[in-house]
This record gives sequence, C-alpha cells and structure tokens, in this order.
Amino acid sequence: MAKKVLIVEDDSNISELLRLYLEKDGFQVIQAADGGEGLRMAQSESPDLILLDLMLPVLDGWVVCSEVRKTSSVPIIMLTAKGETFDKINGLEMGADDYVTKPFEVKELMARIHAVLRRVDGDAAHPAEKKLTFDKLVINLDSYELVVDGKRMEVPPKEMELLYHLASSPNRVFTRNQLLDEVWGFDYFGDSRTVDVHIKRLREKLEGVSEKWSLKTVWGVGYKFELTE
Repeated sequence: MAKKVLIVEDDSNISELLRLYLEKDGFQVIQAADGGEGLRMAQSESPDLILLDLMLPVLDGWVVCSEVRKTSSVPIIMLTAKGETFDKINGLEMGADDYVTKPFEVKELMARIHAVLRRVDGDAAHPAEKKLTFDKLVINLDSYELVVDGKRMEVPPKEMELLYHLASSPNRVFTRNQLLDEVWGFDYFGDSRTVDVHIKRLREKLEGVSEKWSLKTVWGVGYKFELTE
C-alpha cells in the first residue's frame, strides 16, 4: 500500500513540484496551503510523513509541529528558507525528525524522506545503509549528510555522491571519465573539468581535517581517496 505524504506548503509551485516527484516515486500525496489546514489534515488523514514549511499563514510550522506531536509520532521533515531563523536543536526537540533548507535539491529531499521512513519502519528488506565512517569523517549517502570533525556540513548532492564513490574504494584511482560515467551517469553531457571543480570544492571542506585520509590527485590519471593507515 502506498505511503501517504502530507505537504504543508503555501508556495504552490514548490508544493506541486514535490507532489509530482512524490507521486512518481509511488507515494500518495495530500496538500495543504496553510498551517491551519495542514494541522486539520494531519489529524484527519493519518499521513505516514509530513513535509512542513516553517513560514506559513494562519499557523506557522512550529505551532503545527507542536500540536501534531501532542497526539502523533508521524515523521516530520521541516522545510526552511535560507535566512530564516531556524534552530535545529529546538526543532528536533519540538519533534521534527529532520529539516531541509531551501532552495533544496529534490533528489536530496527524496533521500531524506526514504531515510526517515526506513528508520520508522525498521524494514530489513531495504538495502544496507550507505554510510562510511573514517577518522573525523562520516559520509551518509542514505540521508545525504556529511559530518566533518563532528559538524554537519552543507554539501550539494553531487559532491556527496562523488565523495562517497571515491571513499567506497579507498586507494583506488579513478579517471575523470570513469567518475563522469559512474557518478554523473551516461546521460551527462559535460566535460571532465566538472570533476575537477567538485574535487576542489570538496577539498576546501576536508583539507587538514585528518592525517589518516585525504583526497589525492594522481597526476595524468585522476583522483583517489587515500588512506594513510
């Protein structure tokens, strides 16, 4: 039976975009355009997950989350815009399961939805989690989370996928064309400089964090995630 997702979002363009992606992925979708309507639907429709915008008319996302939590443990993912005051700790203490900052990559949001539902369901039929752990580094592709020296980093999905791909095969050298094929896919129409740009951005986030691993350039060949132990 299809999982039911309630979208509480006053921006109709975002709401419709999310509906299309969710329905394509097999979810049943219901929508609310303000916090009051969202709270009523959360109580009457028994959704399996709620995507909840923070800034809403009638009732804001904080109030909706707090009210829902009085009677339900349904997973809630907060949607917050850049520049809005959002205290993650307070949000999680209030009962939100996760949050995503706008503008977001739909692919990342879908990964977070599946990750939250897996945690709730405890479904052993799902594939093993895609999580790699090294010294001062956690790469979690299920939730698209990168934790560096204990701090969660904001990383675009493609950078996450590239780092995970390299770190999944430590010390193996990948050519730029291999990475384009295996990370970007055969339908990507770009050049190998794309890989260089993403590696550069990853290095800015990871340089000097640990002496036990590093992103290495193998001149004339490509790149590798090198373990020194």
